[in-house]
Amino acid sequence: MTERNFRRTTAVAAALTGMGALACTARSLLHELGAAPTGPRAEQIRRSPHYRDGAFRNRLPARMLSPRETLGLMRRFAADRDRRRPAGPVPVLTPSPAAEPAPDGLHVTWYGHSSALVEIEGHRVLFDPVWSERCSPSPITGPRRLHPNPLPLEALPRLDAVVISHDHYDHLDAPTIRDLARLQTMPFVVPLGVGAHLEKWGVPAGRIVELDWDGHTTLGGIRLTATEARHYSGRGLARDKTLWASWALTSDNRRVFYSGDSGYFPGYAAIGAAHGPFDVTLMQIGAYGEEWADIHMTPEEAVTAHHDLRGDLLVPLHWATFDLALHDWTEPADRLLHAAKARGTRLAVPRPGERIDVIAPPETDGWWQRLTQTPLTTPSVPLSSVKERAA
Repeated sequence: MTERNFRRTTAVAAALTGMGALACTARSLLHELGAAPTGPRAEQIRRSPHYRDGAFRNRLPARMLSPRETLGLMRRFAADRDRRRPAGPVPVLTPSPAAEPAPDGLHVTWYGHSSALVEIEGHRVLFDPVWSERCSPSPITGPRRLHPNPLPLEALPRLDAVVISHDHYDHLDAPTIRDLARLQTMPFVVPLGVGAHLEKWGVPAGRIVELDWDGHTTLGGIRLTATEARHYSGRGLARDKTLWASWALTSDNRRVFYSGDSGYFPGYAAIGAAHGPFDVTLMQIGAYGEEWADIHMTPEEAVTAHHDLRGDLLVPLHWATFDLALHDWTEPADRLLHAAKARGTRLAVPRPGERIDVIAPPETDGWWQRLTQTPLTTPSVPLSSVKERAA
């Protein structure tokens, strides 16, 4: 073979290798996107009163970003990244749950972002587990964790259920779901349509329970009820083909509310009347912004929703782990603490991995304030608009 032919052959081989790698990457990304509901799942969706004209709808319509706003937001997001990250290592604790949860206890362990384990009267329920390094369909791009996982999935105790609020990447993580399905035998309880994603990732259909708002399932003495949220769904270009939900977790003597992602809306009072009062509410407080105020609560709105729900202790979620908005890293917790003090709200702000006894929670010590880049000055959302929406 001449040198010229050798170079040509090498170039062709390199091109074919690159095309093969791209094809494998494309197949992997498509797999992470999940699947569209079909067959009985699609029929169940069509019967939902919240599904119209090919998509799920909020009862109270929510304004979404326009393409121009999205482009402008991307430009702003590329700037000032340092203040949106902690100034040092986040204190991560290694939780040590009891071999068996206490039959009369109520504990919450926050693993970061919206991943939380609830131990309620002898049962364990894990909400929105995301263990991947990035909340993205790709392992090499997308928002990256700002602190490590408190423990590996293999170290989780025996679970009675895994509950998903909606199918966005920071709440529904395909690798985590696949590993949990392999490691444990619990059912997955999800909003309508989300089961199609799980089944594509290898979860047996018999282990998937799909619910519409106000639907419920009972697992060994505890009831899981899908309750209303004001948000949206979608993992690719298609939007709102699956439902989003908050959750009421109740037993004979204890009641827990999990917000998932939601904007503030009057329906929280109805949820509190139907399923409360709640011993603890796990509330989304981060990733808010003026441009998407209808679909993510501010910390002040989370406090208002907590009182609407007739909650006792408030534990914040959806902050500190991923950089998903334009506010400073510490701002959600700072604003939450200020709003809770103003309204006399019982509050516990755990470190990642910290296990909270809901009946006797620790004092809030402001641990995050030691990791601030800049002191809190002007909120990312004007307080005037917060008060108007919460009124």
